Amino acid sequence: MAAPVRKEQTNQDVDTCDIPSYVSEFVEKEVGNDLQSLKKLGKLIEQLTNNKVQLEEQVLTISSEVPKRIQNALKNAEDSKKFLSQLLEKEALLFSSINSHLLTAQPWMDELGVSISQIEEIERHLAYLKWISQIEELSDNIQQYLMTNNVPEAATTLVSMAQLDIKLQDSSCSHLLSFVRSTVKFWHKILKDKLTCDFEEILTQLHWPFIGPPQPQNVGQKIAGTPEVYSNLETLFCQVLKLQTSDELLTEPKKLPEKYSLPASPLVILPIQIMLTPLQKRFRYHFSGNRQTNVISKPEWYLTQVLMWIGNHARFLDEKIQPILDKVGSPVNARLEFSRALMMLVLEKLAADIPCLLYDDNLFCHLVDEVLLFERELQSVHGYPSTFPSCMHILSEETCFQRWLTMERKFALQKMDSMLSSEAAWVSQYKDITDVDEMKVPDCAETFMTLLLVITDRYKNLPTASRKLQFLELQKDLVDDFRIRLTQVMKEETRASLAFRYCAILNAVNYISTVLADWADNVFFLQLQQAALEVLAESKTLSKLQLGQLASMESSVFDDMINLLERLKLDMLTRQVDHVFRDIKDAAKLYTKERWLSLPSQSEQAVMSLSSSACPLLLSLRDHLLQLEQQLCYSLFKIFWQMLVEKLDVYIYQEIILANYFNEGGAAQLQFDMTRNLFPLFSHYCKRPENYFKHIKEACIVLNLNVGSALLLKDVLQSAIEEPIATAALNELGIYKLAPQDVEILLNLRTNWPNTGK
Repeated sequence: MAAPVRKEQTNQDVDTCDIPSYVSEFVEKEVGNDLQSLKKLGKLIEQLTNNKVQLEEQVLTISSEVPKRIQNALKNAEDSKKFLSQLLEKEALLFSSINSHLLTAQPWMDELGVSISQIEEIERHLAYLKWISQIEELSDNIQQYLMTNNVPEAATTLVSMAQLDIKLQDSSCSHLLSFVRSTVKFWHKILKDKLTCDFEEILTQLHWPFIGPPQPQNVGQKIAGTPEVYSNLETLFCQVLKLQTSDELLTEPKKLPEKYSLPASPLVILPIQIMLTPLQKRFRYHFSGNRQTNVISKPEWYLTQVLMWIGNHARFLDEKIQPILDKVGSPVNARLEFSRALMMLVLEKLAADIPCLLYDDNLFCHLVDEVLLFERELQSVHGYPSTFPSCMHILSEETCFQRWLTMERKFALQKMDSMLSSEAAWVSQYKDITDVDEMKVPDCAETFMTLLLVITDRYKNLPTASRKLQFLELQKDLVDDFRIRLTQVMKEETRASLAFRYCAILNAVNYISTVLADWADNVFFLQLQQAALEVLAESKTLSKLQLGQLASMESSVFDDMINLLERLKLDMLTRQVDHVFRDIKDAAKLYTKERWLSLPSQSEQAVMSLSSSACPLLLSLRDHLLQLEQQLCYSLFKIFWQMLVEKLDVYIYQEIILANYFNEGGAAQLQFDMTRNLFPLFSHYCKRPENYFKHIKEACIVLNLNVGSALLLKDVLQSAIEEPIATAALNELGIYKLAPQDVEILLNLRTNWPNTGK
């Protein structure tokens, strides 16, 4: 115990710097009580002496180095201070010198400032004169080229002058700008008049414009036989095209009022403008003023004429004009440019005519119909882009659009009235064609969905999403109106819920719901859903959850309508199921009174046969199934029989099985009636009908267990402390639906137990 104590004390002495104690402990440690250890004293003294000398040297070294470092630091600080004071003196001298120099140089600077301002003014004047000189030089060059009949170079020079005009657009020199613009305008008119005259002469030689229908053979002969004319056409076309830059500077494009919201489009290229001049004259001659061809009730006349012109000139533009544009590197499509220019004539005509017939229902509807046909052909046949100005922009103007929307609603409602009052309203057009008539769609429903499809086709090319959404709301209103009408007719037929008309209404509801669900996945309606989402997000009319559902495509634009239709469908199906179920219950009255307790066993019968009391029940069920299978479409009939089976399964289980006791013969007879007669009625509709009668099937299993198995099962159920054990025992017998308590009740309904003396 002494050694650890001493070590602990030694450590404490060292920590507390108690030197006498430390020395005492050190001697005790090194020498101790062993006298032999005294021999080590010489070495210890020598070792300690050396340690002392080393420590003294270290102390001397450190004490001598520290003052030297301090002295060096002080010296450096003094040197820095002297250097800084010298810099400050130099800075003061330099500052004084600069101020003196600035005072001396100020008069010179004032004189130089005046001179520099004068020089800058002169430079501006020189630059101004250079611009004027450059413009005059270009003007003189054009004049010389024209005097020598060098029109191509004159046109090229005019392009350079027009580019100067563009460069000077931001200049504040109004007189210079006016001078440049007037010079460009002067030469542009001269060159344009000259080139237009020559260009029109070439076009005349080609019998332009082609008023009659195209004749491929004759055109082919002309193209092959006149290479010189087409060479001149190319030359003049390129020369006229050079005037495009100056023409855009000088010509203000014709614009319709802003209320039509036409997309911005560049000026039609000058050669196409010249080529269109005779057609424009013809259009205005025939379709304006008091001409007999200008009939407001016949918009198809001028629309058809424009389509004919586009078609008549398409080949020439593609084969002769487009290669020229490609050759000079122009991105313009000749045929589309030609169509775009003609379209402006149509838009002007429409904008003028629509106010005159806006409140005449027949004329306005006829105009809209013709415009939509015109737009469809223009885009599908002639490839006119939807991004270009079109008639749909005119129809989208607020007053016109609201009138169009009103008329669409009016005529749609009239059509709905006529289709529902038709004698064939509830008859399928394809009733005699089995492959086509799977949905068993009545004529009124198919006509209604065709109406909606036509409306979609009419508005899908509208230029803005907001207008399309208004039409979508109209369609949804029409669907809701049609649903209400179907509901009214259905209520009239409620007493005969199995009759033909009631089933036809149900088929109609199902068909409309199915088609709307299909449309919800259509790209067009998905785009409208996205547009509606953006509108609703801005207006903040929906919750974040609803917006999230729309954005994730979990819901669709037709969800509200589909939900209402599905609710109506389920209500009608429930009525039918209840009706059939009432009839079946009436037919099953005798069967419910069957004496299951006293029936002979299977061994006592030669052949098992159907219970006579079950015949009315099964006949009624069979007749109703056959009737509704013929009148309802497959999907509806499937829902119907599954709903009916669910009720029938519970009814037989509760009213027949649980309400009676069964001897061996009674249990066997019940099983025979169910498995060999009831279940097979549904085998035509599914492969394993017994799976839909789970209560009946499992009750028959329990009632028909042999006595030994039944006793064993009863013991297991009574002794099972935990439910999983009982459930496992039931599962082994194929019982999954019934609970252990239900099985115990069924076992107690058996009367064929052995006499145990209890």
